[in-house]
Amino acid sequence: MVKIGNISLPASPLLLAPMEDVSDPPFRAVCKENGADLMYTEFISSEGLIRDAIKSRRKLDIFDYERPIGIQIFGGDEEAMALSAKIVETVQPDLVDINFGCPVKKVVSKGAGAGVLKDVDLMVRLTESVVKSTHLPVTVKTRLGWDEQSKNIEEVAERLQDAGIKALAIHGRTRSQMYKGEADWTLIAKVKNNPRIKIPIFGNGDIDSPEKAFEYKNRYGVDGIMIGRAAIGYPWIFREIKHYFETQTVLPSPTIRERIDVCKNHLLKSVEWKGPIVGINEMRRHYANYLKGLPGIKEYRNRLVTVKETEEIIAILSEIEQNYEGYSFERTPIELINYHEKCPV
Repeated sequence: MVKIGNISLPASPLLLAPMEDVSDPPFRAVCKENGADLMYTEFISSEGLIRDAIKSRRKLDIFDYERPIGIQIFGGDEEAMALSAKIVETVQPDLVDINFGCPVKKVVSKGAGAGVLKDVDLMVRLTESVVKSTHLPVTVKTRLGWDEQSKNIEEVAERLQDAGIKALAIHGRTRSQMYKGEADWTLIAKVKNNPRIKIPIFGNGDIDSPEKAFEYKNRYGVDGIMIGRAAIGYPWIFREIKHYFETQTVLPSPTIRERIDVCKNHLLKSVEWKGPIVGINEMRRHYANYLKGLPGIKEYRNRLVTVKETEEIIAILSEIEQNYEGYSFERTPIELINYHEKCPV
């Protein structure tokens, strides 16, 4: 069992990473149904929360079936971070997470997200301001450092633990790498094996198959694994990894019926939460991922992104299920999409 403050997670838990414009309630719902142990909201601007910005407030929506769930905030001002943590506390999440890892230029240029990696003292002060302002467990997600010359994650981990955080998730790249190259888990392992570190350490980066998750868990000794891009359009990654942890055998790929059922569920939850216009429009970016690997699917995808009624989309999805019944999906490592390329932040 892994403990984050008063939160109990199973051994080797699987966490759904907070992803802007991805990790909304409809997406989280299908990931939870497929085995995610702990999830986080999209990151929320501390300044936006204080200004009562509609988009920021909307991201505070959480539901009991998602628990345990954390709300992630970001910002570069101590007072704003403290106040936003108090606002977050009012909706009663299970924990508050601080984003010190987002590499997007618009966030970094404001001295937030991964931008804070250039000033560890500020990172500590921001963390302390949040810890002191809430009774909830506080966790952090960050990267190895700003660039190749400043991989300071070992110092950062010790100082953040001293500041009062209850768990640390580390993406195995620097900010300057964005998502290029291979994630370096050796530094994550050094943090985990540091005798001073008593809090759970979660590894993140490049997990694209159950076999790789198992290999990295054993090789690097992390307390759990955070899954981000691999879950986009493939929420089954959580159940597949859990099955492999237990049996060292690979589950069959989800059938066309399973894929369509989850896609429909995602659509209906999106429409329910966002309304029909926004829900349908924002769901369009998910179809290609759910239907990946199907031969000759382009015509169907084009229809799915042009119709404007939920019933029409459901009918097209049912037609796809019928026409591809019995299709055998080839199992390959999941393609890790660089979703930040189209990040709206």
